Amino acid sequence: MSIMAIIVLAISMSMDAFAVSVGRGAAMGRPRFSEALRTGVVFGIVEAITPLIGWAAGVTAAAYISAVDHWIAFSLLAVVGLNMLYAAFKGGDEEQDSSRASMSFMVLIATAIGTSLDAMAVGVSLAFLEVNILVIAGAIGLATFLLSSGGMLVGRLIGARFGRLAEGTAGVALVVLGSSILYEHLTAAVG
Repeated sequence: MSIMAIIVLAISMSMDAFAVSVGRGAAMGRPRFSEALRTGVVFGIVEAITPLIGWAAGVTAAAYISAVDHWIAFSLLAVVGLNMLYAAFKGGDEEQDSSRASMSFMVLIATAIGTSLDAMAVGVSLAFLEVNILVIAGAIGLATFLLSSGGMLVGRLIGARFGRLAEGTAGVALVVLGSSILYEHLTAAVG
C-alpha cells in the first residue's frame, strides 16, 4: 500500500471521530486544551487498536467478526447518539449543561469504540492484503488524535451558544452513522 493510500485511509477513518469531537467541543462551551488532548488520545488509541483487532480477526475468523460488527456499531452509536439528542432537547441550567457536556470517561470510550468499528472492518479486509498493519494502524491512530483534538478546539470556537444545536446534530450524526453501517451490511448480505 502506497504512502498516499495510507494517508487517505487514515484521514477517512478519522472523519467520524472529528465530527463527534466538533460537536462535543461546542456542547462543552469552552473545553480546556487538556480536554481536547484527552479526547484526541482516547479516540486515537481506540482507532489505532480496532484495525489491529480486525486484522487479527480477519486472519483467524473473518466470518465471525463481519457477522456482528455492524450490529455492535449500530447499537453503540445509536445509544450514544440518542443520549446526546435527549440531552440537547432536555435543556437545563448552565451548570447542568457543563457537567452533562463533559462526558464521562466511559461515554467517551463508548463513543470512540462506536466511531472506530469501521476501522475494525477495514482491518479485516487488510488481513487479505500484503500490508504492514502496524504502520497503517499507527497512521490511523495519529490522524484520529490530531483530528479529534482539533475538532474539540474547532467546537470550542463555535462556543456554548451553539452547544445544544451542535450536540443534537452530533447525536443525529451518530445515529445516522450507525444506521448507515447497519444498512450497508444488511443490504450487502441480501444482495
